[in-house]
Amino acid sequence: MTDAIQHFQAADGARLAFRDEGEGLPLLCLPGLTRSMADFDYLIPHLPPLRLIRMDYRGRGASDWTGAATYSVEQEAKDVQALLDHLGVARAAILGTSRGGLIGMLLGAVASDRVLGLCLNDVGPEIAREGLLRIFDYVGRNPAGKTFQGLAERLAQTPGFDGVPMTRWLAEARKHAIETPEGLRITYDPALRDAFLAAFDGPPADLWPLFDALAGLPLALIRGANSDLLTAATVRKMRARRPDMMFAEVPGRAHIPFLDEPEAVALIRSFVASLQ
Repeated sequence: MTDAIQHFQAADGARLAFRDEGEGLPLLCLPGLTRSMADFDYLIPHLPPLRLIRMDYRGRGASDWTGAATYSVEQEAKDVQALLDHLGVARAAILGTSRGGLIGMLLGAVASDRVLGLCLNDVGPEIAREGLLRIFDYVGRNPAGKTFQGLAERLAQTPGFDGVPMTRWLAEARKHAIETPEGLRITYDPALRDAFLAAFDGPPADLWPLFDALAGLPLALIRGANSDLLTAATVRKMRARRPDMMFAEVPGRAHIPFLDEPEAVALIRSFVASLQ
């Protein structure tokens, strides 16, 4: 195993990027809709010894762009299973941020034999329309401006995030854009917007059956206290259905917590410990 970016080939020939680091309990970290494996960099120093597996979905980061029709939770779940097969990992714990949590719920429902447990980062079986509208505004569009500093200053104005230093927003800017002579460019296929809009315009999916299908699997949930995607009401429903679900709320965070906040770190460490 190495911490360098590696690639494997999916069933349709797509070349997908991943990292495989450490030894012990396999923890598969799945990022958000437009994000990459770099999202979990903040968390890594706080993890106990384990085998950390991360990936870039098709169309994101260092993976091949394969077109809007292939950018779906269903396809990405198949790619996750293909990665586990490639690595010879029979079962893994999953930490899923936003979109990654939806993929984790799907895998827990249809391939529970591959999942040791699931930790959701600011996502659940009901997704608030307000949060989707905010994503609608930026997905697939290049940031305005030409510099990381300018993008960091705009990110610092994101509602719901308190006490975040500018150094963190600058790190975020460098994760989610690249500088070119023509200005900043996103690090994913702009066609992801078409895939998102197709799902956005369609009838809302009922994800509660997926959540209920997680019965018997260890489950944990992190929520940003100011989240516009995962409401407090949805959390109450989730906890009523799964009283055993570990839960932590991160103050001063909207969608999504960075995962190095003390509340998030404590819950993730407890979740991992419960699986060993």
